[in-house]
Amino acid sequence: MEEEIELKTAPADFRFPTTNQTRHCFTRYIEFHRSSCRCTTAKGEESNDCERFAKYYRALCPGEWVEKWNEQRESGTFPGPL
Repeated sequence: MEEEIELKTAPADFRFPTTNQTRHCFTRYIEFHRSSCRCTTAKGEESNDCERFAKYYRALCPGEWVEKWNEQRESGTFPGPL
């Protein structure tokens, strides 16, 4: 018997009322990476908070952007506050 998959996306955020979700995506990416240090050290990799933050930015952001931002973080040229 096949397992049912429940699909969800990031919840609506009053800070981003328009249909253009570019800023929402960028903010969720930053929120995840700001909290990832705390999630990893304080709660471990399997924390529900960490999973929730990861799902939000992954649901909103195109994969190409995430790859580019990851490369920028590694090289120290990421344009956002982390």
